[in-house]
Amino acid sequence: MSDAIATTTASPAKVVDPRKAAHYLFVATVILLCAWVLVPIYLLIVNTLSSPEQVSGFPKVFFPPFDFSSLEFFAGFSGIASSMKNSALVAGLTMILSIGIGAPAGYALSRFDFPGKGTFRIMILMTRAFPLPLLALPLAVMFIRTGLDDTILGLALVHTTLALPFAILITFSLFSGIPMELEEAAWTLGCTRFEAFRRVIFPLVMPGIAASAIFAFVISWNEVFAASVLTIENRTLTAFLLQSLDVSPLHLKFAGGFVLVVPALIFIFAVRKYLFAMWGIANR
Repeated sequence: MSDAIATTTASPAKVVDPRKAAHYLFVATVILLCAWVLVPIYLLIVNTLSSPEQVSGFPKVFFPPFDFSSLEFFAGFSGIASSMKNSALVAGLTMILSIGIGAPAGYALSRFDFPGKGTFRIMILMTRAFPLPLLALPLAVMFIRTGLDDTILGLALVHTTLALPFAILITFSLFSGIPMELEEAAWTLGCTRFEAFRRVIFPLVMPGIAASAIFAFVISWNEVFAASVLTIENRTLTAFLLQSLDVSPLHLKFAGGFVLVVPALIFIFAVRKYLFAMWGIANR
């Protein structure tokens, strides 16, 4: 009898709310992703802004002591200045070529119907399916024959090939999100197609153009394999650091990584409003 009473008076088992469980899982995933991205950047900043002795020491300090001796050593290291100049030139040229080719291609894909349009879009994506090491040897042979080996233009062309699919797809999504009726209204008011694009469409797609430029710049700035294979004297910063990786001290490696990461972060932070606007336009 007592067992029956105990059974009837026992508290019911708690039922887990699926919505709360999903919320906790979402929060945990966000925290994990943030840690995955921010912890390496934090360790890079701490070691870069520490003295060479502190870089090799343990335990690490939580706040960096803001010792710039590692960066000063990096700036005075032989070959750093020329390699940074080459990286900036290649990235800038890649950005111009990617936008100059990708934006018209994205506009054509969004506004015109032509045979093989779907196949062309798939082929754009297929350019990313071939690994760059597989193409390194034929590219090197072709560049040697055409005189583009070890040149800023030759490396920028390769980086443009890597960045072009992103530029085309981003601008295609943006142009597709803008109603065709806006252009047609401009035509009825006497604008030509070019004038309608310049006055109506171009201001709306500027966020996407800025985002495409960011992606192209960052891809070129951080690319290392093609720069290492196709250049000898005119090496970019990534190729130069890779070349001296086994003989360079630890604080030089951290300072080099800092110089590679920080410009990309600053660039993205400076145009963050354009990125947010691009996201809103592309998802209309």
